[in-house]
Order: sequence, then C-alpha cells, then structure tokens
Amino acid sequence: MATDLFGREHMDELQIVPARKIAATTVKVLATQDPEDFRTTWTAALKLGFEGIPGGRHAGYTRRSGSREPWYPRGTEMCNERQVSILSVEELAEVAADMGLPRIEAEWIGGNVLTEGLPRLSLVPPRTRLVFAGGAVLRVDGDNVPCRIAGASIGEHFPDREGIDLLFPKTARRRRGLVAYVERPGVIRPGEAVTAHIPEHWLYR
Repeated sequence: MATDLFGREHMDELQIVPARKIAATTVKVLATQDPEDFRTTWTAALKLGFEGIPGGRHAGYTRRSGSREPWYPRGTEMCNERQVSILSVEELAEVAADMGLPRIEAEWIGGNVLTEGLPRLSLVPPRTRLVFAGGAVLRVDGDNVPCRIAGASIGEHFPDREGIDLLFPKTARRRRGLVAYVERPGVIRPGEAVTAHIPEHWLYR
C-alpha cells in the first residue's frame, strides 16, 4: 500500500462501516440483592447513577483489577467500565441450545439488562450508546468474557449434568453479552424501548 510524504498509509483499502441505529426492547431489568453474590433478581425499575447501580455489586466510579487485566498488578484501582451487564434473549437461547440445556436465565449469570431485537448483541462495537426511552444512556465498553463462575451458577440449576462450569466459557464466547458504564443516569423499566447508536467503525490492522 502506498504511503504519503509523512509515511502514513493511504486508506484506500480501509473498510469503514457507517454509523447506524438499531431499535430493540428491554425485556427485563435485574439487580443484585447481596453484594457478595453476583447473581441478580428481577426488579420493576433499575435506577442508574453515574456510579452505576446504587448499592449493586459492581457499583462505583472505580474498581479493582482482576484476572481480566493482566497488565496491572491484581487489585490495582482503575476506572470502572463494568458497571452494568447487558444480555440478549437471542444469545442466551443460542448458548443454551448449543450446551444442550432447555434455558439459561439472565439472573443466573448476573445480568442487569435483558434485551430483545438487537442482533449479535455481544459483537456490538465499543463506544456504542444504548439510549433508553426513559432517558438513561449506557455506553458500551465491550463484550463480557464468560467464566467458570457463571458456568457453575448455571450448573446449579441442572444438577444431573456435569461439566457445565467448563462448557459455558467455551460455548458462550462472544455471546455472553456486554459490559457498559452509565453515561447518563436515569431509570430503566421492563418493556422500555432502547436504541443502539452504533458508531462508525473499522477493523484496525
């Protein structure tokens, strides 16, 4: 590929995906009841502040690094981009079917917002804004990597099956939903419309 006088590659081969909007629906909202338990329960309204879900397990302006951030010593204080967990009806059904299970519920794996109608939710690019009809806005950080802890939680509901804790991380990769932070506080309710404002993006090589 040719370069200009400044050594920058020309962008003739760059494939840019235009920005667009996709309408979806909020099916369920959930929150943790016990700060020591990542699993969630149904709630009639999910209140969001700049710190996330007040009183929730993942609330806070900052958090401590863990196994997902090997570039920091474990326990390093860092920005909390994982305030809210977002899942989709479609992906949960796909993963359950591929695991040979009748269902996987959002609350079993700590979901906060369950959506329907947004294709391939987990592949939505970072910087996407999820704008809810009531005014709340979530900014997507990226996909949520599945782990054995969530797999073990699923396994508790199917005691006749072994190995679900290991099978889930393999099966749910890139289908385990998104993590996001609160860009605009508000309240999200079941049945509420949500629009994904997907930014212009491209593959960086």
